[in-house]
Amino acid sequence: MIVLSENFRALFYTPFYAAHAIGAYAAENVAVDLRPSADPAGTAADLRAGRIDVMWGGPLRVLLAHAADPTSDVVCFCDVVARDPFFVIGRAPRPAFRPSDLIGLRLGTVAEVPTPWLCLQDDIRRDGGDPAAVLRTQGPTMAENAAALRDGRLDAVQLFQPYAEELLQAGFHLWHAAAGRGLTAYTTLVTRRGLLVTRHDEMAAMVRAMYRVLRWIAVTPGTEVARAVGSFFPDLPAPLFAAAIDRYRALGLYATDPRTRPEGLARLQAAMRSGGALDRDIPFEVIVDNSLAEDAIARG
Repeated sequence: MIVLSENFRALFYTPFYAAHAIGAYAAENVAVDLRPSADPAGTAADLRAGRIDVMWGGPLRVLLAHAADPTSDVVCFCDVVARDPFFVIGRAPRPAFRPSDLIGLRLGTVAEVPTPWLCLQDDIRRDGGDPAAVLRTQGPTMAENAAALRDGRLDAVQLFQPYAEELLQAGFHLWHAAAGRGLTAYTTLVTRRGLLVTRHDEMAAMVRAMYRVLRWIAVTPGTEVARAVGSFFPDLPAPLFAAAIDRYRALGLYATDPRTRPEGLARLQAAMRSGGALDRDIPFEVIVDNSLAEDAIARG
């Protein structure tokens, strides 16, 4: 039995819930016990302490773990969310939006986790702007920022689905889909490196199951995805769920196979360096083990 902890409950993590909902683990004869998590930092601590076997989460935390302790044994081993799932939604249309346009505007950014702003501030820098010149609100939740946009207290907000879809359906405007920047290593399965050896067969079966899910979600309409996974989001209306997933699918959010690409990790590391979260590059092979992913692909 693999003890798997979620990072936190979020719609863009749908493939991880789908693995249970569509029987992908059962099809690969591996038992996986999904456990809730209070917060991402707590999940990472549980993994390091051996209280769980696997978590899903951002390679950002794996990079930070190795930056703080070069002997760390945490490793990414199955790519799932290969692009940035966040959006910038604004009050007025901006069809020719560029990240530097945010300078001088009242922007509510994501407070729940660090990766979205680190990536967006890097986009602004690459576009020739200074992120410090953004009139940034950094305390409220995404839900609170969405309310502030509706009330006219913000010009734009950074958030994920389904908040983005709700605002778009309410008449607000999509300025920026961060997935459009290309590969940015965002969410993988993470474990301790030793378990890839001592529990090789179970871990390999888990990766094969996720490969099944990635192929399934690539060809499955949002309405069907919502039916399959809806029990994990009982308060989310099925049409909104379906629209949110269809938008993610159209953006190519999910990995086409379970290999983590070097260019995706490189883009994440560059954003972390420019935002002051990382002071050096860490070699790809230290952070990622693609051996089980390669085996899953070879098996088809």
